Amino acid sequence: MLSIYQLKPKFQALLRPYANALYKANFTANQVTLIAGFGSIFIAFIVGVLAKYQWIFFLIPIWMFIRMALNAIDGILAREYYQKSNLGAYLNEICDVVSDSALLLIFTQIECVNNYLVILVVLLSLLTEYSGVLGVMIGASRRYDGPMGKSDRAFVLGGISLAIATYLLPLSYINALLWIISILLVCTVINRIRNGIQEVKK
Repeated sequence: MLSIYQLKPKFQALLRPYANALYKANFTANQVTLIAGFGSIFIAFIVGVLAKYQWIFFLIPIWMFIRMALNAIDGILAREYYQKSNLGAYLNEICDVVSDSALLLIFTQIECVNNYLVILVVLLSLLTEYSGVLGVMIGASRRYDGPMGKSDRAFVLGGISLAIATYLLPLSYINALLWIISILLVCTVINRIRNGIQEVKK
């Protein structure tokens, strides 16, 4: 399945000079990972507190772009500057799911949004990443299959937030979008499990 994750190599190529600058400034991959994680929690808190002002949702697409850049940079630092570590592997996975959960839970602060639907999306998002990591346990690679992987969720969440901030999206439509996202998340879990098993067979 197509996924925005497939564009990551080109995105990383654009960010390589910035990764080099951070390396020269003595930043490590783990520090960049933690900045992305704590930054997501901070943005989620600010937007959640001020959610009644729709314009505040402008912060989410801006932060999503920054977070995607930081995630790409920490990968460059880890691979190309020999900063891979076991701790880094844990931080990368944990910070991603914490960041996703915090940013998605913002939608519980919108009155007409069904909180149970938001929680469903959060749980399914966790399940997609868990099923991706489980590929390693059976001898496959860490699976990043779509159609609703981490990068795809960031793009969709940023798009919805931008539409909210610009008043282009009626808030009553958000529940329908959450249902669609949930279905795509289930497809993602199935794809990651199926492709992981097929990879091992090959």
